[in-house]
Amino acid sequence: MSDTLKKYLTADRGTRIQALRLTQAWQTGLAHQNLPPVLVGLLGELAAASVLLAGNIKFDGSVVLQLQGNGPVRLIMVECTSTLDLRATAHLREDAEPPADAGLQDLLNADGQGRFMVMLDPSGRQAGATPYQGIVPLEGDTVAAVLEHYMKHSEQLDTRLWLAADTQACAGLLLQRMPGASTPAGAAEPDADVDTAWTHCTTLAETLEREELRTADSDTLIHRLFWEDDLLAFPEQTVRWHCPCSRDRVAGMLRTLGRQEVEDILAEQGHVHIACNFCGQPYDFDAVDCAALFVDSPDALQAPGSDTLH
Repeated sequence: MSDTLKKYLTADRGTRIQALRLTQAWQTGLAHQNLPPVLVGLLGELAAASVLLAGNIKFDGSVVLQLQGNGPVRLIMVECTSTLDLRATAHLREDAEPPADAGLQDLLNADGQGRFMVMLDPSGRQAGATPYQGIVPLEGDTVAAVLEHYMKHSEQLDTRLWLAADTQACAGLLLQRMPGASTPAGAAEPDADVDTAWTHCTTLAETLEREELRTADSDTLIHRLFWEDDLLAFPEQTVRWHCPCSRDRVAGMLRTLGRQEVEDILAEQGHVHIACNFCGQPYDFDAVDCAALFVDSPDALQAPGSDTLH
């Protein structure tokens, strides 16, 4: 089954294994974003990574991952909630045409000043309180390498990631050594058996090809890699694309612009076209729609040739 996060633990409870492949949710997210294939790949890899990380948070809230720099790509940002609602966006600089074979550093870190940000944002955060935010230099040639570096040096967690994406699907496999797994309580030295299990899992995962990761379903991958291992499986979780933009929200924004400005746009363009700055979803308002926005206002717009409000 696609669009689900699969979660496992090894028999020694020392290694977390997670697998993910998104098709419908990913294609829904790309529907209104006109991005070159090289950028779709990066965005999809970061999106898959955000789901893999969000599946482990212990609070009601979201994980936000952001890549930002001064290359042809200005910003890549993804957000995944603890309930695995996902949204993702990427923005090129004006008139930028990145080469089809450009790498992450070429696209985002042309001057070496690129940054990677991780934010954990609880939904019940009080006004004025700041979410946890970690910002590090953009080190690594792939999204997986950037995240592995961050997790190792900022979170002190041994983490390995395999990510792949195109316009049809985005997918990922995560291995993570559980906190404290390598040194049992009261022990002076790391547990050799646990270290052996971690090495065993990573060695198996290293045999993955990007094409296999992108096209095979998660159950097939897990069976192919770990069929000889006794894994503890957890209930799978459904992932869905969700951007909170809506026609009502856009209507509210237009009301704040005021009647005169909306009327000026109508006079110039014949309609008001707004696209969500995050997911690209388009919203169009014709003269009748705009009149309805101000129906409770004494200077409400009227549709051309009409004596009544609509």
